[in-house]
Amino acid sequence: MGLEVGAVCMGKVTSITKYGAFVALEEGKSGMVHISEISHTYVNDINDHLQTGQEVKVKIIGIDENGRISLSVRKAEPKPEQRPQQNFAPRPAPAKQPVELSFEDKLKQFMQDSDSKISGIKQYSERRTNTRRARR
Repeated sequence: MGLEVGAVCMGKVTSITKYGAFVALEEGKSGMVHISEISHTYVNDINDHLQTGQEVKVKIIGIDENGRISLSVRKAEPKPEQRPQQNFAPRPAPAKQPVELSFEDKLKQFMQDSDSKISGIKQYSERRTNTRRARR
């Protein structure tokens, strides 16, 4: 079988660089597997996935006009099933339903909040006025 795009074949890793691995193919040809085509997961160090001399199954994903062959290890194998991600953060407890207040209770609460805010504003303005008078 000739080397053509889409073909899956066996090859032997001949050298490893920081950006990929070179693989010897049949007919005395060789190609390169880019670091992004080594695994379905993130690859930080190629040596964690491939070693020189290792036999690997590769898929030919491209041949450029200069005859350079681009290979993929991850496309030569079926994509692993993705497990649903588990959220380990505990879910918050459901909020308790607030007790429905009557109109009078709501009005009373509003008036208390309003009086509290007004007294705070008065105290602030009195302190500010007293500070200004003391400076004069």
